[in-house]
Amino acid sequence: MELLVAYRDDPAGYNMAKFLSEKMTKDGEIYRGEYYDLLIIPTPAISADWLEEKYDYDGFVFLSKHAAESGVLALTCHSTGNFSDAKFGGNPKQVAIPHPFIQKKYLQVLWKNKSNFSDFQITIEATHHGPTALKKPAIFIEIGTTEKQWTDVSLCNSIASLVHQVMIEKIPSSPVAICFGGTHYPDKFTDEILDGKYSLGTVVPKHALENIDKNLFLHILEQNKIAKTALLDWGGMGPNKQKIVELLKDTDLEVIRL
Repeated sequence: MELLVAYRDDPAGYNMAKFLSEKMTKDGEIYRGEYYDLLIIPTPAISADWLEEKYDYDGFVFLSKHAAESGVLALTCHSTGNFSDAKFGGNPKQVAIPHPFIQKKYLQVLWKNKSNFSDFQITIEATHHGPTALKKPAIFIEIGTTEKQWTDVSLCNSIASLVHQVMIEKIPSSPVAICFGGTHYPDKFTDEILDGKYSLGTVVPKHALENIDKNLFLHILEQNKIAKTALLDWGGMGPNKQKIVELLKDTDLEVIRL
């Protein structure tokens, strides 16, 4: 069973959790449900590396706000991890175990309902921020991009309803790929989730490739054990392209250029 997690002082996360909790049974700190449980925590979600000290679940789905300096309205989801310093939770040079099947299912359900969110960009984000130390898969599902959207109860309820829909249906498995290159909002990888056969594990954007050394590369492989493929945004890898190609040569991953 999955645990849905929201930070009490995150308005978007809290609003989504509040909506979902209304049809659940409170049991101490946990809201119990037939298909998933729910927890509202008093500390930021990006620093929730401690969760497994208290709670044993198959995976963690974090409900959260999304912020961006651009101000572009976006509905996003992404895996977590840090390729260098840990400026926003988690540990330096550590990535979490991704949740590729839930990510693919959620983004596809969101896309099918895109007419309800016509003002929003629907996209994944590259892997970033904490938590990074959980031993079970984790994903962030986010509503952006300003306080107006985070406090829009109707919007938060609508997204929460889609999350519920995803969680109560059978989540299909599919081939999993680790991704290299592209921007923070990687169009090619988003398109792959929506229309391609692959689910995505860790997504290392172009700007982070300079931080990938042998040790971090092997750590990424370890956290993505079910991945059999590497997808490369060939035109979006920059000066570190050859380094990544050489690292991949020593693996059994099938390498596909997009």
